[in-house]
Parts: sequence; C-alpha cells; structure tokens
Amino acid sequence: MDSFRNRDEAGQALAGALDKSGVSPDTLVLALPRGGVPIAAVIAEQLGLEMDVLNVRKLGVPWQPELAMGALAEDGTLYLNSSLIQTLRITNSSIEEVSARERGTLVRRAALFRDGTPAPVVRGRPVILVDDGLATGATMEVAVNAVRHQQPAEITVAVPVAARGSREHFSRFADRFVCILEPAHFEAVGRWYMDFDQVSDEEVLRLLRLSRDRHGGPRPG
Repeated sequence: MDSFRNRDEAGQALAGALDKSGVSPDTLVLALPRGGVPIAAVIAEQLGLEMDVLNVRKLGVPWQPELAMGALAEDGTLYLNSSLIQTLRITNSSIEEVSARERGTLVRRAALFRDGTPAPVVRGRPVILVDDGLATGATMEVAVNAVRHQQPAEITVAVPVAARGSREHFSRFADRFVCILEPAHFEAVGRWYMDFDQVSDEEVLRLLRLSRDRHGGPRPG
C-alpha cells in the first residue's frame, strides 16, 4: 500500500494493525478533530471500543499559519516548539495572541463536540490517540501530554501516515506508535490520500453520536 483511498480505508488499515498487536476491551479511542474522527470511528467500530474526541488546536506561525510553532489542548496543556520560535524570532506577544484566538476556538469546539455529554474517563485505561497523519506532530504531542496528565494505563499513538522520524520522536513519550506509511519524502498529509476532503463539524457530531449510542455514552467518573 502506497496511499489510501480515503479516511475509511486508512481506518481499516489501522484497525487491522492495532488488532494484531492486542487491544484491551476497555481501551478508549480519542480522535483529534476533525480529520482523525472518521479514522477513529472505523477503529472503534471494528474493535468494539469506546470513542470520543480530544480537542486540540495547532498554533500557527503568525505569517505562515500552516507552519506549527506549537499546539494547545482543551484542558490548557500547551506545547511550544522553542527551537522554531527562536529561529523565527517570534515574540511572546505574538504567541499569546495566537494562543488566545485558538483557545476561544477550543472552547467553542469542546461545547459543540461534547454535545451535552461529560468527557470520558481516562484514568487507568489504555488510550489510543488517532489523527489522519503527522507532519510536524505538534497537535499530537500536546494531545499525548494532555492525556498523560490524566494518568492512563498506557498511550498509543496511531496514524495512517507520518513524516520520517515521527516514530523515533513519539516513542520517547508514548508507549506505542502504530503507523502504516512512513514515506521518506512526506510533503503533506493530504498527499497520501486520494480523497482528502475536509471533515465537517456535522460529520464529526454524527460519528460521535453513533459511537456514544453504541456504548451508552461516556462512563461515569
């Protein structure tokens, strides 16, 4: 396999890889919205697991928003790429301005995607963090840090495609790293999908509701 038809196919490939490595039935699948949600939904359905979202936002360089200088999670966990920030001479005021804007987006998204349900319990459970690919890895890094604060049994990072070096990097602070494609010439996540249409908020909500209905909603604390 040298690419994926769409996120569904990517999810099926990841589900197969995760199943072979052994997955506990109390594992929680947490998707990074929005692109990670369709993939996580396939994994959760095929392996019979609970799924929810972990809201994170990339902090883009002010004059080049697609380049991540860091990332922010909904619980306030912050990751900053200090070497990039120093190289580009990004000021603290610029970082705070971007962070404040993305913090507002996180609050709105959390309210929308929680859909009136409590956040799932993480403590003591294996967690699989899912996205549709890793380029800089900033949002996944802040996601791992945010989940680690909640004391899970273990953390697995699972992505269909990742830039070379991601496995080595995430193996330092995640317990497992599962990835199907690790191309030498990465370019961009969308390069490895034939269909890489943007995932809508409506689709995220639909998939989350299906999963919550299947598992009776998040477990009580």
